[in-house]
Amino acid sequence: MSNSIFTDFDFVSAKAWKQKIQVDLKGGDYNELLLSKTNEGIVIKPFYHQDNFKKLEIPEVKLETKICQTIFVDDEKKANRIAKEVTKKGATAIRFIAQQTFDYKILFQDLDSKIKILLICEFLEKEFLQKLTKSTKNHKISIVLDVINNFVKSGNWYRSKQEDFKEIKTLIKNNTSESYVGVNASVYQNSGANSVQQVAYTLAHLNEYLNENLITDKTEIQITFAVGSNYFFEIAKIRAFRYLFKKLTAKYQSKSTVNILVEPTTRNKTIYDYNVNLLRTTTECMSAIIGGANIVSNTAYDSIYHRSNAFGSRIARNQLLILLEESYFKNNKAIAKGSYYIEQLTYEIAEKALQLFKDIEKNGGFLQQLEKGTIQRKIEESAKKEQEQFDKGEIVLLGTNKYPNKKDKMKADLELYPFVKVKARKTIIKPIIPKRLAEKLEQERLKAENKVY
Repeated sequence: MSNSIFTDFDFVSAKAWKQKIQVDLKGGDYNELLLSKTNEGIVIKPFYHQDNFKKLEIPEVKLETKICQTIFVDDEKKANRIAKEVTKKGATAIRFIAQQTFDYKILFQDLDSKIKILLICEFLEKEFLQKLTKSTKNHKISIVLDVINNFVKSGNWYRSKQEDFKEIKTLIKNNTSESYVGVNASVYQNSGANSVQQVAYTLAHLNEYLNENLITDKTEIQITFAVGSNYFFEIAKIRAFRYLFKKLTAKYQSKSTVNILVEPTTRNKTIYDYNVNLLRTTTECMSAIIGGANIVSNTAYDSIYHRSNAFGSRIARNQLLILLEESYFKNNKAIAKGSYYIEQLTYEIAEKALQLFKDIEKNGGFLQQLEKGTIQRKIEESAKKEQEQFDKGEIVLLGTNKYPNKKDKMKADLELYPFVKVKARKTIIKPIIPKRLAEKLEQERLKAENKVY
């Protein structure tokens, strides 16, 4: 037998394959029976072949995927202790999320200098950030701000668009080694945007910063994506974004690089039969790694209804350790390269996202489209369509809308409120609010728990 199994089989053209399929259909319509169209408008074929697939040159990711632990900073001593513990148990990156100023000396005290640290600041305090930057110059700490993400989620700027951008420009001017700019695109996936929309909106979001000259050649731009369980599409989504990122920054003659952090979506997570969340996050992390994520931050199976706990965090971290260390994913960033199906999906998502991005720019740009409500309306339309598919059982969440365990009781186990919270307040734009597919069904089941279900 030869070294390559491909030489042991005769070449069969795409045309011959299709003819054989049509014979086997015995008069059935090929297009009607075997072609399907996704919510992105992409037609899925029954087979892909080297005769008719298109391929893009995706920038390679050279470094190993880092295992990230996300830690919310509400108690500096506790956050510091957790960071030290998890780095001894497999985490190779830490993402601190802070919603207000904090004692950074306590937070960063004696942390392993080899660990990559992302500090996501969900506030804008120029003087504090200037002091923080000076104190962290000798550490691998990336300070990330995303004022547009705050605008998208809350409906308001911290102060105003002009003042927010001005403060970031001042920070960059005084500290040229830091950019302070990132794009948190997870809100688009978690709110129901499809894959094409997510890539296009992330590009348009980023382009607003490029237009304002908030990104320098020294910048490593932090992009955060959420991925769902549409396995191959999620792989292609990340690859398509890498390709378009390079094209976009080249237009600005920028040498900035991109660091992509990926986390599982919240949209398909459930409170009933919650152990299935482990299966969902595992395949989502696989998509992230194969797609070329620099960093993956897994979420605990019980994160939507339990407070952060050591057991859930440990399981989430171990899922990544098993994938990278025991499942041979560690040094295989090129797994998707050459796959006819994934290459074609990458091409189609990139092409459609680029067209949508151009339409956004043609109509005034991302911020203007948000102010007009166009982006929100498009996401709502996509989310509504997906919700209808879930309600009809076309989108299946095992244990929730398919094969539910009717004896499962959750009312007494909810430590966190797992449903959408809407605060009545005056906003400049309509906020984009994440919502899970199973929320309505779960609320009905919770009400029925005291009755005969």
